[in-house]
Amino acid sequence: MQRTQRPLPVRLARANPTTVFLVTLALVLVGLFTPGVFGGVLLLALAAALVALLLTTWPVQAPATRVIRLVMLTLLITAALTKLL
Repeated sequence: MQRTQRPLPVRLARANPTTVFLVTLALVLVGLFTPGVFGGVLLLALAAALVALLLTTWPVQAPATRVIRLVMLTLLITAALTKLL
């Protein structure tokens, strides 16, 4: 039997949006409040995961959603680099 859909998008579609938001918010807050390099590295790791998610979902997003996601990702990377410096 051949697969008609890729497994990753199917798993992403089944994820509870509220849970994903709360987990991401918790990781951002831990990264922001953790002192030193560890917080910056945690934020950069989160940004890398979000970049992968952004690239996966890019074709199906509206242009306005793309802009908002890019702005938020830029702010997250800026906060991470600020913590590292």
